[in-house]
Amino acid sequence: MTAPNELRLLPWSGSDGKPCYLSTDDKAGYMSRLADNIESIQLGTATELLDHASDTLNDPDTDPEDLRLLAKDLGVALRDALRVATSRGHLLAVSKAHHP
Repeated sequence: MTAPNELRLLPWSGSDGKPCYLSTDDKAGYMSRLADNIESIQLGTATELLDHASDTLNDPDTDPEDLRLLAKDLGVALRDALRVATSRGHLLAVSKAHHP
């Protein structure tokens, strides 16, 4: 059984907006692999969005509505990237605690 401080923060939240956690020792299990894949997609999306943001912000003809949409999308991507960073940072800390 996984100790409470070793729960994995998943890259999505529950229907009530609260964080979801995974309790498993199987890093190759279905839910662990699903979380890894979603994290990879989220980080890839953030990378693409940053490229788009650079182009949009450098275009003097960008419509204010496009800027609002960009800001909204960047906020979502930042939230997702922070969740991935928090989860992976926690996993590294747990791993180091088990393998000094």
